[in-house]
Amino acid sequence: MKLMKTLLAASAVIALTAGAAQAKTLVYCSEGSPEGFDPAPYTAGTTFDASSRPIYNRLVQFTKGASTTEPGLAESYEVSEDGLEYTFKLRQGVKFHTTDYFTPTRDFNADDVLFSFERQWKSDHPWYAYSTGITWEYFNSMSMGDLLTSIEKVDDYTVKFTLSRPEAPFIANLAMDFASILSAEYAAQLEAAGTLDMLNQQPIGTGPFQFVNYQQDAAIRYASFDEYWNGVQPIDDLVFAITTDPAVRLQKLQAGECHIMPYPNPADLEVIKADPNLQMMEQEGLNIGFLAYNTQQAPFDNAAVRKALNMAIDKQAIIDAVFEGNAEIAKNPIPPTMWSYDEATVDDAYDPEAAKAALAEAGVENLSMKVWAMPVSRPYNPDARRMAELIQADFAEVGVTVEIVSMEWAEYLEQSSQVDRDGAVLLGWTGDNGDPDNFLAVLLGCDAVGGANRAQWCNEEFDALVQEAKTISDQAARTELYVKAQEVFKREAPWATIAHSLVFMPMSTKVTGYVMDPKGTHAFDGVDITE
Repeated sequence: MKLMKTLLAASAVIALTAGAAQAKTLVYCSEGSPEGFDPAPYTAGTTFDASSRPIYNRLVQFTKGASTTEPGLAESYEVSEDGLEYTFKLRQGVKFHTTDYFTPTRDFNADDVLFSFERQWKSDHPWYAYSTGITWEYFNSMSMGDLLTSIEKVDDYTVKFTLSRPEAPFIANLAMDFASILSAEYAAQLEAAGTLDMLNQQPIGTGPFQFVNYQQDAAIRYASFDEYWNGVQPIDDLVFAITTDPAVRLQKLQAGECHIMPYPNPADLEVIKADPNLQMMEQEGLNIGFLAYNTQQAPFDNAAVRKALNMAIDKQAIIDAVFEGNAEIAKNPIPPTMWSYDEATVDDAYDPEAAKAALAEAGVENLSMKVWAMPVSRPYNPDARRMAELIQADFAEVGVTVEIVSMEWAEYLEQSSQVDRDGAVLLGWTGDNGDPDNFLAVLLGCDAVGGANRAQWCNEEFDALVQEAKTISDQAARTELYVKAQEVFKREAPWATIAHSLVFMPMSTKVTGYVMDPKGTHAFDGVDITE
């Protein structure tokens, strides 16, 4: 299969797809542009869909459509009795991609594992700050730096991780996107050439598809990797046609210009279901949509003010207008489908008069603030602009003036993570590994301040509970700690919890083999199309 080496506009990509008689091409109308093609520095699903899923593998991987793990680049692993040592036996004969910019001279081995993790961990590593402003947001938010004691190459196909403490979700964490394995040999080539930034622009992995080219904000093209260790794909080419407007995504799907689209407008669901050329998959989302106050900025550093604002938000109106009823009101920071969810939590009541009185009691008058509206649609927030407008109207009822701000997605993610950011940010999360730690520690832990913790909230009581829960293997004991953590969260209110939504995935009836993932990722290995 000949790789295309010229950049193509999105329209040209679609035209090529329509006219190709020999190659079988699947077109995915993606909702946004990736921040880069090295998944480790990022947390956005859009970036993971375009990088870690098609291009890379991890030591262990999630079973399709589930949160359980199975062997990946490691055939097996053993855990010491004290839970501190994990020894991985690596799969042999795994090939890295061969492209016009890199030809590997060896198979995957332990050196690649050490490179992939040590660059995120060791500040003196030559790749620790290989790009301006790069941060290892997931690695740091999950306290991996404190957790790891050593990573040792026992031999070419054996790697041992030694931990400073037991870590219940450790294996599930290693199946996450930040733990993707990159080529140490390719990195060495780039380092010798002085072109380190290309690691994030021209990726090399071991995954089912290899990168061909990317036209900014238009299209990404991949080719099936003929030497993929887990089998050649049914399709020859994969195209991401970047289409930010959900209405336009649907038009392209209906016109046959793409085969699969994510994040439909809730108002379009019945139209999609009625179309005989389309099929719709749906499931409960492992997600939460929220409004995160900056708890390090006055007056949002006062929990009484945050709870007062929460009482001003008419969540049911948001469910009706933004989700078309395809969601439920959220009261906890984890979804009700997740173990340890606290059913006993009492949500902040919608009560504008009580909110107004509470703001006055806290000494807050004539408050002006910003509400950040994300520019992309997600199941946990299909229309952030509309949600922001509803919150703006609700806050006006209690005397608070809101300015709605937005910006391009990558900039939104970067700017909203800053500790000195003003106002409150609309964002959300879909769980990456099925463990409560992935919500409570990653989004609200002290180590995540300045990163995934958009509330910039460091509460010692909450953090101690969550950190202790990581070290315990017994799920009942962990649940007890997580319930207490949810109680602290609700008392302190760093977020206004908005919604848990259903997730819908429309696609052509020609598509077979696609499996919805409760973790919200979109993967195309094993997917086929009938002609």
